[in-house]
Amino acid sequence: MSPIPGSGLAKGLAVTLRTMTKKTVTAQYPDVQPELPPRSRGVIGLFEENCTVCMLCARECPDWCIYIDSHKETVPAAVEGGRERSRNVLDRFAIDFSLCMYCGICIEVCPFDALFWSPEFEYAETDIHELTHERDKLREWMWTVPAPPALDPGAEEPKEVAAARKAADKLAAAQAAEAAAAQQTAAEQAAAQAEQAAGPSGAAGSEGTAPADPTGPSDPTPNSGPEGGQA
Repeated sequence: MSPIPGSGLAKGLAVTLRTMTKKTVTAQYPDVQPELPPRSRGVIGLFEENCTVCMLCARECPDWCIYIDSHKETVPAAVEGGRERSRNVLDRFAIDFSLCMYCGICIEVCPFDALFWSPEFEYAETDIHELTHERDKLREWMWTVPAPPALDPGAEEPKEVAAARKAADKLAAAQAAEAAAAQQTAAEQAAAQAEQAAGPSGAAGSEGTAPADPTGPSDPTPNSGPEGGQA
């Protein structure tokens, strides 16, 4: 069935009429800041203390807009006779936001949670070179990163938390067993000491009264005394 001539125009006019009856809402930006979703992708913040210079973010970036420089330092042995170790020290961490396409791959692949999304989006520049944020500026964006949302009460416990809880329960059980063993040992020692202290007195009580000394004085008889005579 062929369409009725002018039906497309009628549909367009109907949309126009419906829109004309709605109230116009104007966003008063920049006087009123927009309410952005909590997971908005505005700018990337760097938590430098967590960065281990593993280079995963730079290698996985599809735009190659992350620049990282580092050097190795020797860490002395923690104990005498131990082996020295080497660690990477971060020298430069920069992101060129004129090339970034905000895919978030760098944040997803970071194994140590060193990169975070911030909802801040007001960092336009008149010079394109200013859109390359060095690590000092990336660190400043960390102060604008919102707190993580609360976990779903019905969600499963994270594996890391479960492993830590299992280890803590095992340690608590071992400490409780050691405390119980120590209490039992102390009770046994106290009982042994009490038996040793009660041994001599018990033996003396079982023997009864000791005999009188034959050389000692004796009670006078009725016939003896100053007035008594010889029988």
